[in-house]
Amino acid sequence: MSTVAVTDETFERDVLQADQPVLVDFWAEWCGPCKQIAPALEQIAGELAGQVTIAKLNIEDSPMTPGRYGVRGIPTMMLFRGGQMASMKVGAMPKQKILEWLNEAGVKAAA
Repeated sequence: MSTVAVTDETFERDVLQADQPVLVDFWAEWCGPCKQIAPALEQIAGELAGQVTIAKLNIEDSPMTPGRYGVRGIPTMMLFRGGQMASMKVGAMPKQKILEWLNEAGVKAAA
């Protein structure tokens, strides 16, 4: 499974009503660090399919949702569980750090 694009229009259905945790990556085309973490997020989406959904929201195309959640800088990653924001990280980080953050937030990789 690869990353899923979400928008202001689909955020409620795809993230808040999801039946599993969803990591939302708030990003933009012009953001260098966003492009740096994109391959890691694609890999994680494949490795943790069934455990967590990796969603990407372009802040330029969908400005309402980042405003609602107070996104000030990008990349910002938020983990949503049961319709609520459970954890947040701002800034680029290596794949291993993203996995550690997900693990700490209760998303366990399938054995």
